[in-house]
Amino acid sequence: MYDVMAIGNALVDHEYLVSDAALEEIDLTKGNMTLAGFEEQQQLLAYFKLSEIDPSKQAGGGSAANTMYAFASLGGKPFYACRVGDDDQGAFYLRDLHEAGVATSDKSIHDGGVTGSCVVAVTEDGERTMQTYLGTSSDITADNVDFDALTQADWLYIEGYLAMSESIQPAMTQLRQQAGIHGAKIAVSFADPAVVKFAKDGLLNILGNKVAVIFCNSEEARLFTDKKQLKAAARALLDYCQTAVVTDGANGAIIAHKPDTESDIEVYEVATPVVANVIDTNGAGDNYAGTFLYALSQHYTLPECGRLASEVSAQIIQQFGPRLASQDYQDIAQRVLSA
Repeated sequence: MYDVMAIGNALVDHEYLVSDAALEEIDLTKGNMTLAGFEEQQQLLAYFKLSEIDPSKQAGGGSAANTMYAFASLGGKPFYACRVGDDDQGAFYLRDLHEAGVATSDKSIHDGGVTGSCVVAVTEDGERTMQTYLGTSSDITADNVDFDALTQADWLYIEGYLAMSESIQPAMTQLRQQAGIHGAKIAVSFADPAVVKFAKDGLLNILGNKVAVIFCNSEEARLFTDKKQLKAAARALLDYCQTAVVTDGANGAIIAHKPDTESDIEVYEVATPVVANVIDTNGAGDNYAGTFLYALSQHYTLPECGRLASEVSAQIIQQFGPRLASQDYQDIAQRVLSA
């Protein structure tokens, strides 16, 4: 029995500290994710090497994987479907998840494939900008999904980046149908403004008729709904979900919820803890979603879910890398949920 089955891209993160000038030189859109081919990724890595910019950290990554890492660290039981190569990076990636308590399947391993990578460029203001080479993850299909795992799960969590993958769309439809049959609730993360800008049709396919929860940030919410006012955007998202969770950095988060067709919309505002020194925003949204979803699965109220998620994300951005130590998640939960 799993609390949640998730599906997403499998990527090994390579983090670099860079200046704004260097970011302009490599021509990446600040704060966004850009997809790249193998040669482009190698050229970017070569640029850092020639510039004598060493990676500050290498770690297992991928948006939904980070989310499931947080979920497992808090005591949940997640299953993760993905696609890695049968190379050293793929073995490292899956081992990293297993050690954290995230279950996977041999269906995720593609013989002869190259495991994807994500170059994360972090500027002095803590903003993360990414260039992603999906590798074999770009060809993820239904063959890489253990559908039996969903029959044992209460939730299905889908990473928005998959909206950019045509090969996975039939599996998305199948997963939605199976979730409906077995009574699993669906949560979707928009993941990045680039997903909304360039793959909205794929995102709409993932959302289907409606899902239980949407996670997104303020920019993604405004882009998706064409609403400038954030509360209006959060309310508009309820056409696609029962609960919309919209984060807005230091300004806090807005949670909009409509229990049923006869009920009034509930709107909660959750403050973000004050952070004196933002070091790295990579993984903040992923951890917010994972922590919120864990608390929701344990039947905490929406404001309680938001407070726990905000505390964890506030801690994430004060360090390098998208994941805390497992004990840190538990310590924060003990402090916040017992208050």
